[in-house]
Amino acid sequence: MNAVHALLGACTLAALLASAPAAARTASAENAGALPARDAAPFAVRRIAVFDRPWAMAFLPDGRLAVTEKAGRLFLVTQSGAKTPIDGMPAVYDRGQNGLLDIAPSPDFARDGLLYFTRVAPADGGGVLILARARLEESGGRARLRDLETLWRQQPASRGGQPGGIIAFSPGGAHLFLSVGDRMEPDSAQDPEAARGKILRLNRDGSTPSDNPLAGQDGIRALTWSTGHRNPYGLAFAPDGTLWSHEMGPRGGDELNRIRPGGNYGWPEVSNGYQYSGWPIPRHATRPEFDPPSLYWTPVIAPAGLAFYQGPQFPAWKGSALIGGLRGEGLVRVAFRADGAAHQADRWALGRRIRDVAVAPDGAVWLIEDGAEAGLLRLTPRSSSE
Repeated sequence: MNAVHALLGACTLAALLASAPAAARTASAENAGALPARDAAPFAVRRIAVFDRPWAMAFLPDGRLAVTEKAGRLFLVTQSGAKTPIDGMPAVYDRGQNGLLDIAPSPDFARDGLLYFTRVAPADGGGVLILARARLEESGGRARLRDLETLWRQQPASRGGQPGGIIAFSPGGAHLFLSVGDRMEPDSAQDPEAARGKILRLNRDGSTPSDNPLAGQDGIRALTWSTGHRNPYGLAFAPDGTLWSHEMGPRGGDELNRIRPGGNYGWPEVSNGYQYSGWPIPRHATRPEFDPPSLYWTPVIAPAGLAFYQGPQFPAWKGSALIGGLRGEGLVRVAFRADGAAHQADRWALGRRIRDVAVAPDGAVWLIEDGAEAGLLRLTPRSSSE
């Protein structure tokens, strides 16, 4: 990532993202939904540990993982599967897709020990999405969160699901990006005053960056980086510094999007899917003022988790996006052409609903399943004898 850091030191992140190739934004997107999944895979799968309704995981600098469970439990996990519960997590609104969501160590975790996390907290008969951080303290074989700070709080409360809540730090570590779903209130995604259906950009302390697209305005407008999102459960930076997100469509139309500052991705005005009632939604091609997806899936895969591969164990995957599939029950690899266009390079059927994807410091790929008795899985290259 050193080259990315140098590049970001020479220009703002906004300028970098705005300079994305026009072809990547205007070319007709591939529908990868009907592409077959393969049973044969170039990796071996090892089950490392088991969790109850896990949601997200992230690697710490020492190679351990932080893993969240939706009911509000947080764990430190070694790569051999030893689990240490982390005490001090505040209350969560555990209903449907709501609960304890994403986890991400501070870019300076080795120095400050801060963990950033999202949760839907109980409020007004429903729940509100909250971004918070706290310091991880370990002593005597036990772990606890201290000095809890709320950095951003969604208002008003909602009983709906689709909270988003995925965290991504910019490559230089100065800014935090947060996906916010529409909470099953579709029209709110196009309301500039609503804290729904947006990707937000904040400073690490929760304040508003002065170079956000609408930084001079009030409220949620000032934090908004992009809008028109439905249910974004993937958010990550590629090795070249571009930001990508995926989101679940309704009946069809799961999307992978290159995120640019000020972009509007069209939900619910356009989609490559249908309403659950079967009623049609205008396609992206009918409304060129909205940013079209770079890749979409009809039938859906229900994407969850997004990580870009940089590591020695799977050299052919360098620069690829790895996406878990809930409905797809497997792992998808997306590669990128020289002009920035995305295409599905591989899809492997695992027979398991995959909730999150992460890449370890040694280049192994880790997956976590969805549901009760869900496995934490380690993927390593399959040997020639297997």
